[in-house]
Amino acid sequence: MKELVSIAEQVAAKLIARKQTIAVAESSTGGLIAASLLAVPGASAYFLGGAVVYTRDARRVLMDISDEGMKGFRSSSQPYAQLLAEQMRTRFNSDWGLSETGAAGPTGNRYGDAAGHSCMAVAGPVSEVMTLETGSNDRFGNMQMFAATALKLLLRKLEG
Repeated sequence: MKELVSIAEQVAAKLIARKQTIAVAESSTGGLIAASLLAVPGASAYFLGGAVVYTRDARRVLMDISDEGMKGFRSSSQPYAQLLAEQMRTRFNSDWGLSETGAAGPTGNRYGDAAGHSCMAVAGPVSEVMTLETGSNDRFGNMQMFAATALKLLLRKLEG
């Protein structure tokens, strides 16, 4: 968790300096991204909210994305990660949206993605989506790696 908080401190400093805000949707990280951002003192200046969107019900209730709205999308994909990031940004009226969706392990998901597969996205003044493949089936290790990679992706966008 210390590595995650270290990255989150850098993110927080950039957001505070810019007077910008963020909202987070995460799946296989289970709240680690939000927890890292909230561990930084002064988080109320930039953190508007977060959701762990781990199930279809969570997607419908927390993200207001219906089954019909998922036509053409599948979980654990770049388009879905982008949709989540944009949805959080819109719903919270934040400057930035950050999302993560993947398969932490020890097995893959029902879509055929191996353990260690994660897609993450940043939506904001500049946006980016990426896929990470750790090649590991270590659930907690993957969760930490996914969260760190998502935070670093956001940090790169804030620095660029």
